[in-house]
Amino acid sequence: MKFIKTTLLAMLIVLNFSCKMNRSKTENSSKNNAVPMMETGKESSLAKVWIDASTGHKIEKLVHRDGNNSSFYFHNNPFLKSKDGNTDLMVFSGRTEAGNQYFTVNLKTKDIQQITDTNGNKRGEILGTKTRKVFYMVNDSVFSTHIDTHQTDFIYKFDDDVIGSITTLNADETLLGGALITKEENEIFKKNPSKSSYFDKIYEAKLERSLITINVNTKAYSHLYSENAWLNHIQFSPTNPALLMYCHEGPWHKVDRIWTMDITAKQNQLIHKRTVDREIAGHEFFSPDGKTIWFDLQIPRGETFYLAGKHIETGAETRYALKRDEWSIHYNIAPDQKTFAGDGGDEGQVARAKDGRWLYHFTPKGDSLVSKKLVNMKNHDYDLEPNVHFSPDGKQIIFRANFEGSTQIYAVDIKKPSNEYDAK
Repeated sequence: MKFIKTTLLAMLIVLNFSCKMNRSKTENSSKNNAVPMMETGKESSLAKVWIDASTGHKIEKLVHRDGNNSSFYFHNNPFLKSKDGNTDLMVFSGRTEAGNQYFTVNLKTKDIQQITDTNGNKRGEILGTKTRKVFYMVNDSVFSTHIDTHQTDFIYKFDDDVIGSITTLNADETLLGGALITKEENEIFKKNPSKSSYFDKIYEAKLERSLITINVNTKAYSHLYSENAWLNHIQFSPTNPALLMYCHEGPWHKVDRIWTMDITAKQNQLIHKRTVDREIAGHEFFSPDGKTIWFDLQIPRGETFYLAGKHIETGAETRYALKRDEWSIHYNIAPDQKTFAGDGGDEGQVARAKDGRWLYHFTPKGDSLVSKKLVNMKNHDYDLEPNVHFSPDGKQIIFRANFEGSTQIYAVDIKKPSNEYDAK
C-alpha cells in the first residue's frame, strides 16, 4: 500500500510539473504573438498592427495595397453594408497608373475590391448608400459607378464656357449638389496652388459663384443661387432631401460662414451669427439624424474653444468647451451621437497648441468635453489633415496619416485592450 501511495504521489508531481510547463509554453506563445507596443511612426506602420506606446490604444493599418490610399473628407460618408448585409464596407481612393481609382475595403476581413477602372483622376468622394453607387467627376464630366456590379454610367457634362463641380448627394439620392465658378477664379487657383497663397486672394476677389444641382435620373441641371462670394463646403442634409448647407468661405473671422438653403422654397438661413470681433465658426457638419449642425466655434479666434451644435428646428445652440491642446482641425460625431472625435493639430494651426498632435475621443460632461488621447501624431505631417471618421459600429476611429512617407489609412480602437495580449 505504501508503494502505491508513493507511486501516485510521484505521478501527481510529474503531472503538476507538466501542466506548469505547458502553461508556460502557452504564455510564451501568447507573448510571441502579442501586438507590439511601439511609438506610432514609420516602423509601427510597417508592422501593420501595434499598441501606441503613448496611449495604450491598438492601431491597425486598414488598407493593404501599394501606393497612396486616402480616406474620405471628414463630413463625406464612406460606409455602406456589404451586398449580403453581413459586414461593413468603406469606400476609399487609391493611386494607380491610370490615376486614382475608388475601392472598397471590408472592415472585417480587410478584403479589397477595385470599383472604378477608367483613366483619369477622379474627384467627388460621394457615396449613395441606397443606390449603392459612388459619384465623381473626371475633368468636366460626372459619372457614377455601382459598388457591386462596377457598371459605370455617364450623368452630365458641364458646358465648355463654365467650370462646375459636384460635392454632395441629397438624402433620397436623386440630386447632386455643387457649384459653378468663374474662369477668373480658376486662374487664381492655377497661379496660386497652395492654400496659403490662394485663400485670401479668392476671398478678396469677390467673384460670382453659383449653387447648382444635377438630377441623377433625368440629367437635368438646375441653378439654385448666385452671389459674389466664395460659396463652399456644400453638403446636403442626410435626412432632408431639400436642405442644403453651404458656407461663405474665406478668413473665418471676416465671414458669417454657415448657411442653409431650402432648395424648394429657395430660402437661405444663417446658422451662426458672430457676436464679437474675430469670432469664428467653421468646419461644419450634419449630425447623422440631420437635426443638428455641429461646428468649431472660437470666441474670439484662437482664444476660447468650443464644439458647438445648432438645432435646425428649434435654433437652440449647444456649446462644449475644450482646452487649447484639445482643439482639432476637424471633429466628428459617433453613430449613436453620444461622443465625438477630433484629429488634433500642429503648432501652426489656429489654436497654436503646444501639445496638440493627438487624435482624441471626447465625451460630453456638463458644458465641456472630457478628452481621451488615442494616437500620438507627432510623426505625422499635418499638411495632410487626418479627417477622422467613426467606424459604423462606433468602436474605432478611422483616419489617414503619412507616418511611412505615403498617405495611408488607419483605425484606432476607442477602448483599450484589457491586457497587452488580448488583440492578435
